[in-house]
Amino acid sequence: MSAPGSSRRAACSATAAGFTLLELLLVVALMAMAGAGVVMSMRTTGEQQLAREAQRLVAMLDAARAQSRATGVAVVWRPDAAGFSFAGLQPAQQEPTAWMAPGTTVRDAKALVLGPEPIIERQQIELVLGDQSLRIGTDGLRPFSVESADSPAKDPP
Repeated sequence: MSAPGSSRRAACSATAAGFTLLELLLVVALMAMAGAGVVMSMRTTGEQQLAREAQRLVAMLDAARAQSRATGVAVVWRPDAAGFSFAGLQPAQQEPTAWMAPGTTVRDAKALVLGPEPIIERQQIELVLGDQSLRIGTDGLRPFSVESADSPAKDPP
């Protein structure tokens, strides 16, 4: 028998209402881990900036090489103190001339000749940002590609 004024139904509803401390701690821990993951993915490191800069330059070099072949005019890419420049492109086809990541430089800066011949000589440059570096190169037949700076240059097959 139960005490007057209480019922079995009232006792069950009192224990079922709300969350336990363990459940609340678990939710808070999961939220903290999710928040940390978002913050880490949004942070841009020097390595990521350099990789993006290298991919951007590869795309511009390949586009300039294609334009050189299409127009029959040699295009020359030159690094300079402010960034880089393309000589030989039509004024309407000028590419950007500044690095997106401040502090990006080219080690052993030299000009690249991008055509108009379909086969060009092997060419490579090394981009540097802080203590990170990446090599961009072509064997003369294939498009430019990004390689690790510590990997040896590949010979054509």
